[in-house]
Amino acid sequence: MKRLAITGCGKLGSIVVDALQKGLLDEYKLVGVFSRTREKAESLALRIGDCQVCDSIEELLALKPDYLVEAASPAAMREVALPALRQGTSVVTLSIGAFADDAFYTEVMQTAKENNSHVYVVSGATGGFDVLQTATLMGGATARFFNEKGPNALKGTAVYDEALQTEQRTVFQGTATEAIALFPTKVNVTVAASRASVGPQNMQVTMQSTPGFVGDTQRVEIKNEQVHAVIDVYSATAEIAGWSVVNTLRNIVSPIVFC
Repeated sequence: MKRLAITGCGKLGSIVVDALQKGLLDEYKLVGVFSRTREKAESLALRIGDCQVCDSIEELLALKPDYLVEAASPAAMREVALPALRQGTSVVTLSIGAFADDAFYTEVMQTAKENNSHVYVVSGATGGFDVLQTATLMGGATARFFNEKGPNALKGTAVYDEALQTEQRTVFQGTATEAIALFPTKVNVTVAASRASVGPQNMQVTMQSTPGFVGDTQRVEIKNEQVHAVIDVYSATAEIAGWSVVNTLRNIVSPIVFC
């Protein structure tokens, strides 16, 4: 039985608990949860029963989980990744935006290698990482990313103004590195797709705001001399990200893995 812990006990973390309750992750035992909002952690733990509610990342890692699901934020990923990997705990992360930082990415890679641990980057609200990696390995690849959101999803960001409620507009064009700096919790998938292909500095990102639009469209396109691939995913809610964590956990222990 693999020991599992979760940091980030909102909607996405609760989907992992849903899967545990439904028997979809029967090779795992949830041993601990941590959230900045203790009530959320307590709510998840109550659903499982024999599960510890932790008051810090250090307390969570002291439970010695085999796998830690990070479903909080890029800042949380930066806090938890290195200490987890150093003790041999592998990390399943949704907050790949933290990897826009080349130095941090390199340090995480080296730490995981030295301690026989791993970081599993889940597909979240996009996909096609296998195609992106393969096309890049073939050489000469270029890639770009398109994201469409409704204006309400951009409230609280530097690009929002009331005119977006009635006017379709391109609100951002730049690299994946620039995108995650401006939208630290909204474009993790751009960094994930870039790390699977041409890198954050070389992945060109366009974000469009459309009045009345609900959900997200994530479209990544990669080309080389022999391949032209477009991965186009629309999701009405963020639930697909939580279920992609479940899928990754199932793949980790599966005798047959689709790559």
